[in-house]
Amino acid sequence: MNKNVQTFIGCDAEYAEADIVLCGIPFDGTTSYRPGARFGPSAMRAESYGIETYSPYVDRDLQDVPVFDAGDLELPFGDTKKALTMTEERVAAFLADGKTPFLLGGEHLITLGAVRAVARKHPALHILHLDAHADLRADYLGEPLSHASVMRRIWDIVGDGRIHQFGIRSGERAEFAFAAKHTHMRRYDLTGFADTVAALKNEPVYVTVDLDVLDPAGFCGTGTPEAGGVPFTALLAAVHSLSTCNLVGCDVVELSPHYDMSGASTAAACKLTREIILQIKGA
Repeated sequence: MNKNVQTFIGCDAEYAEADIVLCGIPFDGTTSYRPGARFGPSAMRAESYGIETYSPYVDRDLQDVPVFDAGDLELPFGDTKKALTMTEERVAAFLADGKTPFLLGGEHLITLGAVRAVARKHPALHILHLDAHADLRADYLGEPLSHASVMRRIWDIVGDGRIHQFGIRSGERAEFAFAAKHTHMRRYDLTGFADTVAALKNEPVYVTVDLDVLDPAGFCGTGTPEAGGVPFTALLAAVHSLSTCNLVGCDVVELSPHYDMSGASTAAACKLTREIILQIKGA
């Protein structure tokens, strides 16, 4: 594993010494509304140099954390199954080497590839899912592999009671009916997130953050904006509660940078990424 030429700020350790591995998955092949999430990882690396490595929130610094930036996977556009398989294989390789994988999306379906690998190593895996959308459709226009059905496909792997959803404010009626029976869903906001993290402190946890959980009034750089989201400060507070969590993998997805030409959305995604990295045990 060789370091990426342009790394996320502060994530320039050698692979052998790193506990955490950052990897971009520039895929948006099933995006159902506005495409562009494939450009998220590269935009985040470039924009990251506008933020400091130091977090005043937790008094920690990325320069003190061994993080390796593996760059982006080169994916075959037009072949969703192969893209997922490649993601799964790459995450499995990181896990086999004792690393914690941190993926930058890309659309939300990439989470499925990661969870396939993580769940094999951690069969008791729980998912913390922050999102505007339930993503629990059985299929989208007849296609079972879609960013609109990613949590349903993950449920196929982990089963009942292992998916904890927060901020959900959009979906079909059938998705909410499914959630009532099979997942733990908190609608509209992040209330109870820290309590859930505390309850899962002895369990392996994968965290997936779809950035459209944020209010589009302050974060418009995403493909499927949904009015009424949470403020960035609330998301940051939730992330900071992860310090007690056995975090075995995570991702930040659905940044489409060109829908916010100010760069503010990308900067927010970078700051969030910094804060999550600093919560990972061993960081």
